[in-house]
Amino acid sequence: MTASIINGKEIAANIRKNIRAEVESLKEQKLTPGLAVILVGNNQASRTYVTMKEKACKELGIHSVLIELPETVSQDSLIEKINTLNEDTDIHGILVQLPLPHHINETEIIETISPEKDVDGFHPVSIGRLMTGQDTFYPCTPYGIIKMVESTNINPEGKHVVVVGRSNIVGKPVGQLFLNLNATVTYCHSKTADLAFHTKQADILIAAAGRQDLIRPEHVKEGAVVIDVAMNRNSEGRLCGDVAFDEVKEKASYITPVPGGVGPMTITMLLYNTVKSLKLMNKNNL
Repeated sequence: MTASIINGKEIAANIRKNIRAEVESLKEQKLTPGLAVILVGNNQASRTYVTMKEKACKELGIHSVLIELPETVSQDSLIEKINTLNEDTDIHGILVQLPLPHHINETEIIETISPEKDVDGFHPVSIGRLMTGQDTFYPCTPYGIIKMVESTNINPEGKHVVVVGRSNIVGKPVGQLFLNLNATVTYCHSKTADLAFHTKQADILIAAAGRQDLIRPEHVKEGAVVIDVAMNRNSEGRLCGDVAFDEVKEKASYITPVPGGVGPMTITMLLYNTVKSLKLMNKNNL
């Protein structure tokens, strides 16, 4: 068996096509989705990611605002800026690019963002709604993973999903999303004994630990769907994931590549959430 490739670029392009059409329809009703991104400092990876978001907004017709603040900005000043955006009726989504400088408390910053504009899906209100099965803004990478599994036409209901990784950004919420779809979910992490025992039971295996080649053929059940979330760099400086792709693809039924897999879906679902936010704020007029 050689796995079919789940092409994140193609799936993202199809979703963006639908988003663009929806934005055009909203503009005909004098409504334009607006996304504000706050970038603190000059982290090059963060800057690259923010640039990609700006480009995607422009392509889809979404109003984009970039607020750049120095590394030395105080927490109070950052909170003040967020509160201003909370009150701005032209802004429907607020994203503070992480990581933040050490002198700033990320938890307090995330909690300052209005839940109605939390298009990243990290606010405790959003996470609480996710946990209790309510409609909310789902974290973008986990939401993208769900869309990728949907593209295989495999119904997660009754399937065993094993998540390797327990981050608040990916591991925990993606497991909860699958649980909400009636899958049976197992979480594994750095303290899990006999990792392969658990992972080779997975019908759907989510690798999100950030360790190159952590998942090898002996970790994978024949015919499993393998989603590689990680972005590592190998000894040659090339991007790679947690999965030994060339070997595991001969055992899986579906697999995501790195790059070109989960990555393109994250920004796409951010834009999806931004449009959703506008619609929720104007539901009485639509």
